[in-house]
Amino acid sequence: MADIDPGYLGRLMIGLTVGAAQLDEPTRQRHSQFVMNLRESDGGWGGREGGSDLYYTSFALRSLAILGQLHGSIAEQSCDFLRSRLNTFESIVDLLSLVYSAKLIEASCNIDPLAGCGTQWQSRLAELLQSLRRSDGGYCKTIEGNASSTYQTFLTLICLELIQIPIPEPEKTAEFFLKQRQDDGGFLEVRVAKRSGANPTAAAIGGLQVLNSVSEHVGLTAGEFLLDLQTDEGGFQANTRIPVPDLLSTFTALVTLSDLGVVDQVQLISAGKYVRSMECPSGGFHGFEFDQGTDVEYAFYGLGALALLQLAKS
Repeated sequence: MADIDPGYLGRLMIGLTVGAAQLDEPTRQRHSQFVMNLRESDGGWGGREGGSDLYYTSFALRSLAILGQLHGSIAEQSCDFLRSRLNTFESIVDLLSLVYSAKLIEASCNIDPLAGCGTQWQSRLAELLQSLRRSDGGYCKTIEGNASSTYQTFLTLICLELIQIPIPEPEKTAEFFLKQRQDDGGFLEVRVAKRSGANPTAAAIGGLQVLNSVSEHVGLTAGEFLLDLQTDEGGFQANTRIPVPDLLSTFTALVTLSDLGVVDQVQLISAGKYVRSMECPSGGFHGFEFDQGTDVEYAFYGLGALALLQLAKS
């Protein structure tokens, strides 16, 4: 029997789980407890302002999954929360968070939160996503928008892959990503942006990987661009104009450099020291040097970065 391709997010989560399993037990326990302590009574998670929402719930579930804690009553109560939000999502990002969370629970413990939605929800979702597609092959963040977004296009491809709906005109979407590419090897978020960034570059390379369209030259120059964003502190900048590194850019850069097979060119020791410097003794991570708060989103970025660095070292 042929192996089943788990898809882009499946491969990423498998790698993160393997890396996280190699972390010391106090680290795993500390951050697992941090995430679980932030769970709301409705089974979801919220951000720093409180109140459950789909976006933060997806990050909490990802963290618990790579730590091997997404099972039992936690998974069941998370299912209840997701079902309660089936008709109340407020944005496309919320919708994508819902689908990803549901698929993550299904993969982790064989419970399908969307089982009661009927057999047509995938095609209806695909139609909604298609309404965001523009003539350049990219996807907008809103139905009313005109400018295609690199990140939104990546998210849409991931969602279509998760629900096993073919990507329409994939060569045109690949062309959109490549038009976002700049001479420095990085990518723009939108065409009117002034400079390449770590996160749109990671999204573009991820999208091109889904489309099997990463050429050797594009991959090489994107890797060089991201490597140049590593700072003396060890973390990665969002772009060359931002004076300090941040945890999100560090995580996305490490993901992409790992995918491109050049993570060994990262200053791994200093990167590890940077991520650990963002770690809180009671669990969770700060987003950047001057950030005083914590939340489940940055808990995932921190754990993910530590897991990727562990894989790179081993």
